[in-house]
Amino acid sequence: MTSQPAPIAIGVAPNGARRGKADHPALPITARELAREAAACADAGAAYVHLHVRDDRGEHILEADAYREAIAAIRRERGPDELAIQVTTEAGGRYEPPQQMALVRELVPDAVSLSIRELVPSASAEPDAAAFFAWAHGEGIAAQYILYSPEEVLGFEDLLARGVIPDENYWVLFVLGRYGEGDAAPAELLPFLEARKTDYPWSVCAFGARECACALAAAALGGHARVGFENNLLTPRGARAADNAELVAAVRDASRDYLARPAARATALPGS
Repeated sequence: MTSQPAPIAIGVAPNGARRGKADHPALPITARELAREAAACADAGAAYVHLHVRDDRGEHILEADAYREAIAAIRRERGPDELAIQVTTEAGGRYEPPQQMALVRELVPDAVSLSIRELVPSASAEPDAAAFFAWAHGEGIAAQYILYSPEEVLGFEDLLARGVIPDENYWVLFVLGRYGEGDAAPAELLPFLEARKTDYPWSVCAFGARECACALAAAALGGHARVGFENNLLTPRGARAADNAELVAAVRDASRDYLARPAARATALPGS
């Protein structure tokens, strides 16, 4: 008797740090818009929302009060048993590591995404980063480390082996493609996996219209996926998506139809 494969945890990044209403009128900006979009995505099969917040001008910010407002709005729509919330520390060209780490220390979120290239750009940054990572681990914060290349996978695993990164309650996000560089392809995932020497939970996000195909490749290879307007505005058929929930539903349905690996409804993030 064969066991069913573990379900894919679908995340959604509904806005990101760069896009605005001019890119898509349904892109959520305010706390209320984020809450409504998060609820629709949960109904479509999302296990967690990757949260960016904006100021009154619509610009990316790392401010604890803005996060608290958005998180409270989402929680009024969906409880923690229905949708996990992961906050971003993305620099967005505006912030440095001390500010990024200070946000997390003030907010103490349930889950956070952390770019290794931003927080550990050099060996001299390791002591401060190690202290921060250890503190976050002690607080029970589920950390997702963002990696943009196979070379960064090797660097991440070195940090892990040397204890700079705590070896529990974490997972990794492989980013395929870049802004303005065309569509990422599923094959771009393979060098990341070939560089990976340690067994840890992982997920993928991908820029462009092949986002769903990249998500399915990840699911077929034992990973998870994140979709949404942060990285892509198009459905698998190339039409403009009505909202983020349509992108979530595309991965949900395809994973069920082709992989017999349904989307997870539990909100415990992989690695936590």
